[in-house]
Amino acid sequence: MPARFVPIVWLWLGAALLFTAVVAPAAFAVLPSRALAGLLVGRVLPVLFWSGAVVGLVIAASAGGWRRAAALTLLASALGAQWGIAPRIERARQAIGPELERVAADDPRRVAFGRLHGFSVMLLGLGMLAAGAVAVGELFRPGVSPRQGSAVPLRSPASSLSSPR
Repeated sequence: MPARFVPIVWLWLGAALLFTAVVAPAAFAVLPSRALAGLLVGRVLPVLFWSGAVVGLVIAASAGGWRRAAALTLLASALGAQWGIAPRIERARQAIGPELERVAADDPRRVAFGRLHGFSVMLLGLGMLAAGAVAVGELFRPGVSPRQGSAVPLRSPASSLSSPR
């Protein structure tokens, strides 16, 4: 994978971590209703999923081996969440109405919503793990200097003493 693509993996991973650790919990903590918080989160998630799909596609096209597999995992999880789960969550939300918390916990609509939400969280987490594997894996790639961000020939101290400069 070319070194120029490593930052986009880190940027997407940072955005996903910020969303899951700060934005979503804050929305549910400070907004006056869970319905509003859900609308806010539902508005931000497509950006995260589409950008994850783009990052996954770019890395998959430029990497090989396990990095390509991880990138394809990111791509599949992002598209699965966006195309497969998000529309179903929206339909479930519309069937329940604006006040999810007023619906009984054992109501089949609320149970279905909770299950879909769990799948969405699982897919985002899977994508984050895949992106994290690629990002961290690049730090430990043989011949890669973290400061330069590209492959550099590594020489042993003994070889640098004997070679002319």
